[in-house]
Amino acid sequence: MKCRVWQFRTEQIVQYLYFNSLVSLSLSRSILAWFFRLLPVVLFFICYYCSQFYFESYGGSGKSPEPTVSVCHNFRLQRKWGSLKLNMSRKTELFLKLEDFFWREHLSAEALPYGIKGSELLLLKVLAVISSYTMPANIESSLDCRTCAVIGNGFSIKNTSLGEIINKYDVVIRVNDAPVRGYEEDVGNKTTLRLFYPESASFNPNIHNDPDTLLVLVPFKQQDLRWLKEILYNEKRVRKGFWKPPPQIWLGRTSQIRILDPYFLRLTASKLLQIPLQPHRQQKPIHPTTGILAIFVALNYCDVVHVAGFGYPESRNQKQPIHYYGKETMKSMKNSYHDLSQEGQVLKRLEDQGAILYLHPHS
Repeated sequence: MKCRVWQFRTEQIVQYLYFNSLVSLSLSRSILAWFFRLLPVVLFFICYYCSQFYFESYGGSGKSPEPTVSVCHNFRLQRKWGSLKLNMSRKTELFLKLEDFFWREHLSAEALPYGIKGSELLLLKVLAVISSYTMPANIESSLDCRTCAVIGNGFSIKNTSLGEIINKYDVVIRVNDAPVRGYEEDVGNKTTLRLFYPESASFNPNIHNDPDTLLVLVPFKQQDLRWLKEILYNEKRVRKGFWKPPPQIWLGRTSQIRILDPYFLRLTASKLLQIPLQPHRQQKPIHPTTGILAIFVALNYCDVVHVAGFGYPESRNQKQPIHYYGKETMKSMKNSYHDLSQEGQVLKRLEDQGAILYLHPHS
């Protein structure tokens, strides 16, 4: 009897162990199956975070930074301006004022575009009509920290979906006639300052600017000031002296108009780009682009400078588009008065020094 009971219990134990082994084997197979199913997802996230680290370290920010006060604090601690070693102090008054002529002698050794020598009378007439010479009060006096986004016209900003982030900056600077409507998702729709010259002026600035956008004329030559004077005084337009016909009727309001101090173009050329202000007669004159000028203006005026839409394709790729709008290619830059290679090197140096930060990956 005892042997039968022992035999019965032995058979139960064997059946139990066999059943458990089957269950364990089934669970192991299920776990392995789930592991192989999840492996591609795990690898994807590993690659994604590695790419984020790469972009943040070497190619611009993988995730667009938010313009916060903490960013301003870090900027001040690191003293970005001092790291540029330009042997000059920051200048936060951006525009020419009438008092520069009436209340003190305005010394200028250079003519336009690097000084006002020979253009004083034209400037007097223009500044007498413009009602204000300063930034809006909500930006000038109420901000302890100014965060600025300088938006270039380059093809690199296309399909970046940066519009919402760009609109959060205190100051958004754009250049020339770059459109906003229809491109809001990538470039935003906020514009604080728009730097332009007559040939790059839009007939109706109200289409692609805010109602309170400041329209900042960058005078490269006397004809540029004369163009504005003729519009302000409703005089007969002179069409000579422009490489491209500027608008004969311009709908910019006088309360919006400012004249950029040539100081900034002079220092952009001489200090930032190391361009001779008076080249030899046989040399082709070289001037800074409006884009790099806008960045230098921002470095003077702002505590934090983030940029997007800068950089040109390699010159050998003549069919590559250069703007996020239109159909112009590198071929159109062949005879320009700009040294694009030099500007690219300077932008790289500013980025390496931490003076500017790109909002998107770039080459």
